[in-house]
This record gives sequence, C-alpha cells and structure tokens, in this order.
Amino acid sequence: MSELAADGIPVVVSCRVLKLARQPYYRWRATPVTGRELEEAYRANALLDAHRDDPEFGYRLLADETRVEGGEAMSDRTAWRIASENGWWSVFGKKRGKNGKKPGPAVHDDLCVVIDEHGRERHRFEADRANQLWLTDITEHQTAEGKLYLCAVKDAFSGRIVGYSMDSRMKASLAVRAVRNAARMRGVVNGCIVHSDRGSQFRSRKLRRELTVHNLVGSMGRVASCGDCESVEYLLAA
Repeated sequence: MSELAADGIPVVVSCRVLKLARQPYYRWRATPVTGRELEEAYRANALLDAHRDDPEFGYRLLADETRVEGGEAMSDRTAWRIASENGWWSVFGKKRGKNGKKPGPAVHDDLCVVIDEHGRERHRFEADRANQLWLTDITEHQTAEGKLYLCAVKDAFSGRIVGYSMDSRMKASLAVRAVRNAARMRGVVNGCIVHSDRGSQFRSRKLRRELTVHNLVGSMGRVASCGDCESVEYLLAA
C-alpha cells in the first residue's frame, strides 16, 4: 500500500480496488507488526506444519521437529504456549473410541478391494508383476535402549522387502524414508500402488508428496477392517 501511495495512487483508491477497509489499514500503520510478533508467527507456522505431519506428537516432540526440520528454534515452554493457544493437541491426548484412538480420514481410495463370486467385498493383496503393488506398515520393537520403530515396504509379487527405515520415533519421516528407499532400489516404479492403513504417518503431507515425486499411487484400507490390517501385517511379517 505504501508503495502504491508513493507512486501517486491515493490510499482510498487502493483500498477500494483491493477490497480493504481504510480504518484497519490506518490502525495497522499506527501500530505495525513488531519483530516479536513476526517471530511468533514463524514459530506458529513451523509448529502447525509439524503437527499436521505428525498429529500424535505432543508439544515437546513438535518443538524437536521444528528445531531439526523447521528451522525455528524455540524452548519447550514456548512450543507448549503456542500449541495450547491454538488448540494443537496430540490425538492421543484424549481417549477416542474403545482402543483410545480414532482413525483419521483416508487420503487415498482403497485400491485393493475386489468383489468375489458372492458379491461381497474382500481384499486382494496379489500382483501379476514386480512393482505393481507394495504393502507398507510400521512395527514396534523393544530393545535394550528403548523402543525402535521399523517401517517396511514389501513387494506383493516377489514377497521381498524392497525398502525400510528405522527410528526411535514413529513419525511421518519414517514412512517417507522407507518409500524413498524402495523407489531408489527398484528404479522406475511409475503407477505402483502403495497400500497402507490409516495411520497418520501414511496420511501425512510429507508421504503424499513423496508418492507424487516417484509417480506412485496411494491406497488406504478402511476403518474397522480387521481383515485388511491383519493381511498387511501378515504379508510384511512373512
């Protein structure tokens, strides 16, 4: 607005074209955004991005993520205050449903459903060639140094693990690295279906971007479909 005024365009005209009220503009001119408020906004944006990618994380883990990946260093106390003010809570903060957590909405269609001879839906985890269907899941392992999470990607055709990653935290980047390693190992994987459950790691924006980069097609199981989950876990463990 100031640049337009410097070019000789009246503020009233600029506000009319931009569909802005003049009073808020003049109030902002009188008390512009301070450096502290701007820094707070950047920190809030970094925390929101981390929360969207890993909604299970509490404020401490969100603060860790912003320090490592978001480039916005802040104390745990600051992260707690910003997250509390905006209502960004871990999905495990309150019990939801019988098992204490509620599955999130699917971000992909279920591409492994077929209709049998009786007209009933069932899952078919089979492939006619390599890199046609991949199955992925995350398992938890207890070690002497604490919990270790493993995300594996298995080719349904060969039954081989084609990519995996491990981490001490079950976050979105765990699934991203596993899919990335599988794509690099197999080379051209255009059109390959990657089937998973509805865990937040597999619904994250990070993983969806990674699928797009390698021209992979996401597929996601249905809520309360125990046959789906058990089949995926069985194939990955086999």
